[in-house]
Amino acid sequence: MTDSSPSPNGNEALTPDTPQAHPWAALAPDRFRLVRLSPLPTDRDTGPRPLRFVELAQAERHTPQQSVLKLFVRLPGQVVSKKHNVLEVWADHRAKEVRFGPDTGLHMEPANRGLGRFLLAQGAVWAQKRWAHYLVEGGALPAKDITSEEMRLRRDHCLLSQGFDVQYPEPQQLKAAYGAPRVSTLRPDWNTDKVQIIELKEAAAMLEQADRNLLEQDNKIRDIQERLSRFRREDGTLRFTIACLIAFALFQACLLIWIATR
Repeated sequence: MTDSSPSPNGNEALTPDTPQAHPWAALAPDRFRLVRLSPLPTDRDTGPRPLRFVELAQAERHTPQQSVLKLFVRLPGQVVSKKHNVLEVWADHRAKEVRFGPDTGLHMEPANRGLGRFLLAQGAVWAQKRWAHYLVEGGALPAKDITSEEMRLRRDHCLLSQGFDVQYPEPQQLKAAYGAPRVSTLRPDWNTDKVQIIELKEAAAMLEQADRNLLEQDNKIRDIQERLSRFRREDGTLRFTIACLIAFALFQACLLIWIATR
């Protein structure tokens, strides 16, 4: 056992067993894009699925030995766990292998919106541009986060749709593993009816259209308010006229009764 007591100069002694963090472990994104999540019907398990806009952040690094792509999905006004909404794609150029991560699994929030397939497709596009002939390193799928059969089927469908294989070594289907022959077999497409990348010009056009729509709505509301005000004035005039007619009718009735009784 290696001694890890503090050194005489007050600094903790480094030991051979001390894990060293990878220099790319805390890689900060430097590219950002806007992503639109289309409104979908309310799901029994995940609840309402309204229209949302999220941010896709990206970081990329290369060395002769390895390369990495990190994708982050950020939700405006919402804080999620650092282990969620992250996809890592590591390329080992010495072994000619590509590994998808993180090891804790791909956890997406909001769930059931197509973001998992979207990130896997982005990772496949990135890897196929450079190393389509590389092998894909498989791995075990975490089972602790699967709380229902619906979630398991949804996870398997996501992986199978993107070209991965899902194997269950046990008949009970408690443990699962994923893999793929080569990077070229992965699918770079996703369900664009659920997730769309919004380019800068498109975002500007959407904002301009939204501003025009708001202006049109303001004009319509102003017209309606003016019509209501006119109707209220006309209603007041009609009420006054009716009151005058009723008073005149009562006066006439009283006058006729007075004449008849004399």
